[in-house]
Amino acid sequence: MENKQEKIEMQRHSMSHVLAKAVAKLFPGVVMGIGPAIENGFYYDFDLNGKLTSADFSNIEKEMRKILNANEPFERIELSREDALKLFASQPLKIELINDLPENETISAYKLGDDFVDLCRGPHVANSSQLQNFAFSLDRVNGAYWRGSEKNKMLARIYVYAFSNKKELDEYKAKIEEAKLRDHNKIGRELQYFTTVDYIGQGLPILLPKGAKVIQLLERFVEDEEEKRGYLLTKTPYLAKSDLYKISGHWQHYRENMFILGEETKDKEVFALRPMTCPFQFQAYLVQARSYRDLPMRLNETSTLFRNESSGEMHGLIRVRQFTISEGHIACLPSQLEEEFKGCVELANYMIDVLGFADDIKYRFSKWDSSNKDKYIGSAEEWENVQNRMREILNNLKIEYEEVDGEAAFYGPKLDIQMKNVHGKEDTIITVQIDFQLAERFGMSYTDEKGEKKFPYVIHRTSIGCYERTLALLLEKYAGALPAWISPTQIIVAPISEAFNEYAKEITAKLKALGFRTELDSRNEKIGYKIREGQVNKVPFMVILGEEEQKNKSVSVRMRGNQNANGISLEDFAKIVSEKVASKR
Repeated sequence: MENKQEKIEMQRHSMSHVLAKAVAKLFPGVVMGIGPAIENGFYYDFDLNGKLTSADFSNIEKEMRKILNANEPFERIELSREDALKLFASQPLKIELINDLPENETISAYKLGDDFVDLCRGPHVANSSQLQNFAFSLDRVNGAYWRGSEKNKMLARIYVYAFSNKKELDEYKAKIEEAKLRDHNKIGRELQYFTTVDYIGQGLPILLPKGAKVIQLLERFVEDEEEKRGYLLTKTPYLAKSDLYKISGHWQHYRENMFILGEETKDKEVFALRPMTCPFQFQAYLVQARSYRDLPMRLNETSTLFRNESSGEMHGLIRVRQFTISEGHIACLPSQLEEEFKGCVELANYMIDVLGFADDIKYRFSKWDSSNKDKYIGSAEEWENVQNRMREILNNLKIEYEEVDGEAAFYGPKLDIQMKNVHGKEDTIITVQIDFQLAERFGMSYTDEKGEKKFPYVIHRTSIGCYERTLALLLEKYAGALPAWISPTQIIVAPISEAFNEYAKEITAKLKALGFRTELDSRNEKIGYKIREGQVNKVPFMVILGEEEQKNKSVSVRMRGNQNANGISLEDFAKIVSEKVASKR
């Protein structure tokens, strides 16, 4: 008996055929792609040469409802390869899919009524009438490259929300509206944390003073914490000759994701911006001969990196082409591997907990794809040995994780810590990778207890990941009301009139001297206006000063969340702020 999830996936996929039939009727000659079920509904890709817009949604939805009310059966038909190619002769994308199927695989299609057929494995509901009470809503149309490759044509992808009933659909749409309000792209721009400029380029955000301050605070916090844990700080170049990347293997396995500066010729060196720090940081290991007594060696760096992400992947601060990361590398003995890996995970989990993300993350064990060996360096035996070792370490850590093929780095498997943004898109925020290849490539040897030359394992790790992405997720998590410890402005001092400006300056100076990020709002505006503006900017504390406060040498405080403290001493207020900041909550 099918479970609830299998049932709704079948319903959603069946609805994608209803959508395809409706579009085919309204747009004769349309070329159809694929239409899978997804987490909140389904989508279908069409080649319409720019003819489709969201203005067409009303007519498409009406046509879909006609199909549902017509009680049309879904009928599975099995085809020979020759018959399938004939049936879909006018559909080049379907022909491509058919040609990619294994020779021995049964080719199936589904008819919907008497006048529509689509290539599909199924399964489907028996009849369109079974979907009449299924709740759906056309959401948006986006561009999407056929089969996810920029080398292919851009298609029109129609996304549709689809749920078992109207109540579930309405609840989900309300959740989406809330997500839009929390989207860092909206909040971050409105509160002036960052901006983007077309003539600078996609994926190259400008961090404004607020955003730059938050990232500065995070960087200092991370570097201080890493230093406590035995890391040594390095600072390495932003670019290098191709020679470096050829040794590491990035030139052969990662070049399409790099920014190459010029073309390599016989007489001219070519440089590339760094997409990672590892081969640069390895040089700190290589400056002298190493013994087993020198290991583990923990190196960290606040690294600015450059990756040539595809234009379709760009999204605010979440996916960018230049970003800064808390990158680190540990060279260790085989006997130290588990303890060092454990330390990396503990550090990552500490950061996640401090940021408030602990309930939002999941762990992914990213392995190689054994069917695509050209993507990786090293032998199959080496990969399996290291992956088994990593699995053993993860099990000893007693964390729940899923195993995913094809997501490993080209030089080794990794633990990815995943988190979703407000729209449900999942991204990696922190990684811990086991590298069993690059130390030997770079000659990073050590002398063991027997005087023999060996190569260490290298753990590549981040402790907080990409700072830009972390800022985005913080803005979404807290809807812009960042915790006091990383709020760019912690306190605004607001006199109720110009008569109290001098007292306000005095209080501001004292708060700044105590280390609090404090701003004075001495504008000739009504106090209600100043308070509302402070609330809009989500400042944690507002100090209101008037006649009583000046007379008694006290302060009155409005705290975020509508908590007030009237007529308290500056010392008591400073204690409140200090405790809030120290708790990092």
